Amino acid sequence: MTVTDARAPEEVSLRRILPPVVTGQEVVLLAVLAVLWVLLGIFTPAFLTAGSIGPLLVQVAPIALIGVGMTFVIITAGIDVSVAGMIMVCAVVTARTLVGADVPAVVAVALAVALGAVLGSVNGLLIAYGRVHPIIITFGTANVFTWLGLRVFDSSTVNNIPGTLSFLGRGAAGSTLGVPHSFALTLVAVAVAWWFLRYTRAGRNLYAIGGNQNAARLAGIKVQPRLVSVYLVTGALAGLAACMIIATGTSTLDQSVGAGKELQVIAAVVIGGTSILGGRGSVVGTLLGALLVQTVVSGVTQLGWPTQLGFLFVGVFILVAVGTDLIRERARRRA
Repeated sequence: MTVTDARAPEEVSLRRILPPVVTGQEVVLLAVLAVLWVLLGIFTPAFLTAGSIGPLLVQVAPIALIGVGMTFVIITAGIDVSVAGMIMVCAVVTARTLVGADVPAVVAVALAVALGAVLGSVNGLLIAYGRVHPIIITFGTANVFTWLGLRVFDSSTVNNIPGTLSFLGRGAAGSTLGVPHSFALTLVAVAVAWWFLRYTRAGRNLYAIGGNQNAARLAGIKVQPRLVSVYLVTGALAGLAACMIIATGTSTLDQSVGAGKELQVIAAVVIGGTSILGGRGSVVGTLLGALLVQTVVSGVTQLGWPTQLGFLFVGVFILVAVGTDLIRERARRRA
């Protein structure tokens, strides 16, 4: 057998597992975003100004960042609805540390990321070795994490938080050349994750696990450690996102921190084209999905429309994305 012949089966297998470099969903999302931005620029000229785009990107950053980890999770046919609870725990512990001790930014960020990784590992270990459906485990841990966060809050807000993390916030301290540092950091995370999924064996294994976990196990893939790792990464990114949320808020942190973030993250991932059935997904699509969700929310506000319309539009986008995914999967099974 020639070298070319030996490589052919592997190349065919990779084409079946990996998505195209640019997916059709990403092209559609780019087109929709372009149309929305043009329309909003026409009807609300302030939308396309630096004073509007900058805050929008700041709001997108934590959602897209956690979305990177959530993309990994959903590619493996999992789900994590506990990220809001993780954000709350990481945020309140970090905020109290900043208030109670004069720690540098790098220590505060490391603390939040490490704590998030521990919480994510709890999810991963229970799911991988307990063999219970991820939505059951993470729904349970979501409540446990929320309880833990409320205990740390001790029925009061965290006040007088210093500006240690201001480089991840708004304004001049939080941006360079008009680009928010938090969004730039998210772009780096997306780029690394895209490379990891496409060009490393470990990344390709995630697609295989989501496609057919039993087949992946028979092929020699260590399924359980891989599952633990994706939930660990999601938790670590939730910890980093908590730092961004602290930085973009006021000097006071209340118990609503993180509320609803899990729904925004899952919406961004699903709208971005990651299959809820597992086995397919793109972190670039997740970033575009997060941009679309925040554009809709910001656009509705700037147009002076009822806030509820933002939820309606995002809900429609999710239903269209899920419906398209199911139709595509049905067509693939028939082929």
